[in-house]
Amino acid sequence: MKILVVEDDRKISTFVSKGLKEQGYVVDVCNDGDEGLNLAMGESYDVILLDIMLPGRDGLSILRALRAEKNTVPVILITARSGLNERVEGLNLGADDYLPKPFYMEELIARIIAVSRRTSGEQLSIVHYCGLTLNMITREVKRGENVLELTSREFNLLELLLRSPGRVYSRTQLLEHVWGYDFDPQTNVVDVYIRRVRSKIDLPNEPSLIETVRGVGYRIRAEG
Repeated sequence: MKILVVEDDRKISTFVSKGLKEQGYVVDVCNDGDEGLNLAMGESYDVILLDIMLPGRDGLSILRALRAEKNTVPVILITARSGLNERVEGLNLGADDYLPKPFYMEELIARIIAVSRRTSGEQLSIVHYCGLTLNMITREVKRGENVLELTSREFNLLELLLRSPGRVYSRTQLLEHVWGYDFDPQTNVVDVYIRRVRSKIDLPNEPSLIETVRGVGYRIRAEG
């Protein structure tokens, strides 16, 4: 899941970004309203955390512009203000939730999961493939009836591959999508994680679900 945090208080944005990354989310952060709108319009996000009071364009203005362009990305408003009118205005403009400061990371993550569930629907939140099941909400992975223990990064890597069976992802693409920032292109971190995921999801004496495309990258093998 890729999240945009638009928050001008750098202490808060750093705290939120660190907490979300520890849960396996890919996070972009900006501290200015105009930049926030450009990112929200130009990139694809699963959730936007949007402060109302921002330098440049304010949060409600960003929300209004997004909805005017039929952009339905879930938006959670975060603000130190407690006025009822502001909350009502934000919700009327199309916000999906509202979280007053200060807040706990556990509550923020619960709200992110909740808005994702409402907007994506349970059916879109579960992927079935070759006896493997991924639940995007609970982040549970099963092979048949066996529950598999994957780390957050392993889960994100497997989810990305399973979303597009047959599509080949280069190592660079996997780094960008799963790790969310630039790595040394010579790093072998992708290959290390692919081996870890294979060791957990594959069945004995059967071909691996994740195929190596020599000289290119990796893909999920065709079903059957």
